[in-house]
Amino acid sequence: MRTRFIAPLIASLAALAAAMLVAPALADEKPIQLKKADGLDKVEAHCAACHSLDYIQMNSPYPSAATWEAEVNKMIKAFGAPIDDADAKAIMEYLKKNYGS
Repeated sequence: MRTRFIAPLIASLAALAAAMLVAPALADEKPIQLKKADGLDKVEAHCAACHSLDYIQMNSPYPSAATWEAEVNKMIKAFGAPIDDADAKAIMEYLKKNYGS
């Protein structure tokens, strides 16, 4: 009879321990603040749908205009990001002007 209660107890304790380990890491997280400029709304709407926007800041200022174009095209063609041509152009322009070399 006791074994019936041990497994759920161990699972609950493991979940509690995991939550206690993760909580401090989440507390330090700050929202990403990208540069305010034309196209930011498209970047936030499309890019953040699949990944964190901190990738933009981490990679900046290394990518050239051609690199940003290649990245946006890769997201659309290789990963299937549902971005129409007008929004893709706006995203590329935003990235080139604000986070390019």
